[in-house]
Amino acid sequence: MVQREIYLKKLRQLKDQNLIKVITGIRRSGKSTLLKIFKDELISNGVSVNNIIFLNFEERENLDFTNWTELYDEIIKTVNPNKKYYIFLDEVQLINDFEKLINSLYAKKNIDLYITGSNAYLLSSELATLLTGRYIAINIQPYSFKEYVLANKGDKNTDKLFRKYLNESSFPEAVTLSKTNKDLVNDYLQSIYDTVIIKDIAQRHKLRNIHNLHRVVGFLFNSIGSYVSPTNIAKELNKNSKKQISHNTIIKYLDFLIQSYILYVAPRYDIKGKELLTTNEKYYVVDLGLRNITATNKYDTDLGHKLENVVYFELFRRGGKVYVGKHYDKEVDFVVQKPNNKIEYYQVAFSVSDEKTFKREVSALKKIKDNYPKYLLTLDYDNTNIAGIQKLNVIDWLLEKEII
Repeated sequence: MVQREIYLKKLRQLKDQNLIKVITGIRRSGKSTLLKIFKDELISNGVSVNNIIFLNFEERENLDFTNWTELYDEIIKTVNPNKKYYIFLDEVQLINDFEKLINSLYAKKNIDLYITGSNAYLLSSELATLLTGRYIAINIQPYSFKEYVLANKGDKNTDKLFRKYLNESSFPEAVTLSKTNKDLVNDYLQSIYDTVIIKDIAQRHKLRNIHNLHRVVGFLFNSIGSYVSPTNIAKELNKNSKKQISHNTIIKYLDFLIQSYILYVAPRYDIKGKELLTTNEKYYVVDLGLRNITATNKYDTDLGHKLENVVYFELFRRGGKVYVGKHYDKEVDFVVQKPNNKIEYYQVAFSVSDEKTFKREVSALKKIKDNYPKYLLTLDYDNTNIAGIQKLNVIDWLLEKEII
């Protein structure tokens, strides 16, 4: 079992803080496992088993809890007001009026509360308003490359592993399945895809035309690392198609896909003007293996965009807001605004051994005249400094100690 240290570190820091810990992320990304590991840590550090309440609302024995007041009463009757309790509520959004349950438990000063959910409804405007200043969100994704290496610790060839990471799934269970029965991996990914698209999106939002939703997802899966807008998505999908999709429908679908954590958006940032631009964003898929269930994805193709997808999520994990950058007529792959308000710039390329590619990638960074760090990440083996731009091997960068 991979410990998910990057997330455990955050939970340790937040333990006993007067905040609700909200763990979010796509289904099967490891939220329940993370909570169980943290629960075991508490016990090994001296917390009594009797002072921990762990409820997973997807498990059969908890399916009868539909009313929040009944569940609240059931929890409170086991809680001694003079002792500290740690309460874990897994997939809490399945409880009706779950926000009232959370708020009521939070009011008890002897309760340290941890909750998980698989869609952004958990942090919808109503709940966020109700809990303003009282919660902190931890967003969890499938394995980082560092975690993927730990999950495949028998394989010492990191170059080969990275090629697999670019082309296959990094969902924890998919990685385990791939070691014993590769044929089951795509079935497993299909089940995640169907659950997110049909249950979390189509059923919840009462969508009638699921076919159009699938078309939008397929387009976006094939456009990672490319600038897209609702207008150009609609234009492309409506070519030679009798089933037309409106601009407003695209906007709605994009919002649903982001809420379900299957896609993440990187807004466009004007480096010179220091402002966000409202057109042409980039979207990244939470797990590259999910692209394998679409007919157009092929093994070892589109590697530049897949690499960009990996770097986006690593930057996201390391903290800060991640944008795609524009500087005059040049494009910068990523602009990261760190929590301390410092900026980092990143260019990503599979290789810059070709002189034309090298000049293109470096010129965009050279034109930025501030003194913030600039990085060029590639799969080339040389780590050098080029006029203040640090060129790094992307595998080395991914395996270095995370900066939280």
